[in-house]
Amino acid sequence: MGMAQKLDATARAQDTDWWRGAVIYQIYPRSFQDSNGDGIGDLAGIVQRLPHIAELGADAIWISPFFTSPMKDFGYDVSDYCDVDPMFGTLADFDAVVARAHDLGLRVMIDLVLSHTSDQHPWFKESRANRDNPRANWYVWADPKMDGTPPTNWLSIFGGSAWQWDARRQQYFLHNFLTSQPDLNFHEPQVQAALLDVARFWLDRGVDGFRLDTINFYTHDKHLRDNPGLPVDQRNADTAPAVNPYNHQMHLFDKSQPENVEFLKKLRAVMKPYNAAAVGEVGDAQRGLEILGEYTRGDDRMQMCYAFEFLGPERVTAPRVVEIFKALEDAAPDGWACWAFSNHDVVRHITRWGLSVDAAKAYALLLMCLRGSACLYQGEELGLPEAELTFEDLQDPYGIEFWPEFKGRDGCRTPMVWQADNQTGGFTAGKPWLPVPPQHLHLAGDGAKADGSLFAHYQAALALRHQHAALRHGSQLGLTANGDVLSFTRVVEGETVFCAFNLGEHAQTVTAPKGLWRSLWPNNGTALAETIRLDPWQVCLAVKA
Repeated sequence: MGMAQKLDATARAQDTDWWRGAVIYQIYPRSFQDSNGDGIGDLAGIVQRLPHIAELGADAIWISPFFTSPMKDFGYDVSDYCDVDPMFGTLADFDAVVARAHDLGLRVMIDLVLSHTSDQHPWFKESRANRDNPRANWYVWADPKMDGTPPTNWLSIFGGSAWQWDARRQQYFLHNFLTSQPDLNFHEPQVQAALLDVARFWLDRGVDGFRLDTINFYTHDKHLRDNPGLPVDQRNADTAPAVNPYNHQMHLFDKSQPENVEFLKKLRAVMKPYNAAAVGEVGDAQRGLEILGEYTRGDDRMQMCYAFEFLGPERVTAPRVVEIFKALEDAAPDGWACWAFSNHDVVRHITRWGLSVDAAKAYALLLMCLRGSACLYQGEELGLPEAELTFEDLQDPYGIEFWPEFKGRDGCRTPMVWQADNQTGGFTAGKPWLPVPPQHLHLAGDGAKADGSLFAHYQAALALRHQHAALRHGSQLGLTANGDVLSFTRVVEGETVFCAFNLGEHAQTVTAPKGLWRSLWPNNGTALAETIRLDPWQVCLAVKA
């Protein structure tokens, strides 16, 4: 999608399926662009850099939280859902982001954190005051057991019990994350109504959709039953780092409750008149794809769920892709996934998987060819590796808690680099909130757009996806792994695209399906041979003639 294609209200209202196969660029606002020299990225900085995203060819942006917050978890602890934190600017600055994005043909999705608030939110301050105020039931409060211990064995993702004692009410409150992030009580109708009003507030300001943080954490078991333990060989570290005892439980009762679906239906009904779409983040190592299917089934729930299968520590191999899509087909035959290799919570994939530039290019094309929507994380298109930070530089409470076995999320959150000849990469005129690694500077945006660069490759891959409806929203057939070679076809009425990827270090061959094929990549327009040699990390894409 080019810069000239302005997204006016009519265009936004007409394309009801814009999200299906869309490429969404994630902006972590603290680290994208600082406009005022305080070392922290802001909304005015986003306006300044939106042309970079439009030039890349993305369909939409997803902006991580910028709401008013004490920043204990860097914005994922909200103290006012309907205002902008002063460090990021004002509501007028947000309106400018939306206007500029739409001018550039980009839709705007924002990160709504509905499962919990900050303990500084006025709702929680009122709720904790006593047991009989109007919002007494807006959070999850419970009496202690007879011996004074927490009401259940539920654990926090950030370590320790998920229950925190409150002396005012002499009760425990639930927090699935930091103790300063109390969970809202979705069994209370007034809470649901208030959160639906939050969604309306932002939709009325022109947003095109939401990324829904921890979508399966909204509702807890109202009977407060204990989670069963997990045998050692079943502990999966996809949701929390391996050093975290959170992995020792089967999370049957603290999240992913059936009542959640009813709230999602209400949210979808609110979104429908605006032609808005949502992608829900499912945090569940045990039932992730099953929940994805449950939350995206039919046309009255969420459009997409954010899948974690490609965010793990092990490099995604050809057999692993087949395995993931077989599991997706079994668990969510009608579901729609949104895939990502990197985000603000995991080690950048170029480091995590130890990728060369050629390998990174192969994976970029793979992401653009697999069935589903796709998220790119800022800096991925430049090939930024994970930053190595000292303990003294850490800001993330998660890393500080579990250091050094788990170094936290700061290494993927360091500022974007825009200028190679500037020690802060052109991110800020001041001292950046996290250091800018010197080894990132040669990858800066101003020098990254030459022919043959990783940026140019991403740009071409996104353009290819836009040019071929089969790659955007077609069915996916014949997914096969033969050694390191992954092959499949994408099919939509009137178009069939054959895709083959050598995801390994040795040359391989692959046999094209029967028929006449015209090459799309790497040699556009040439006839495809029946047997194709693929060098290490080489990709072959062809359209049926």
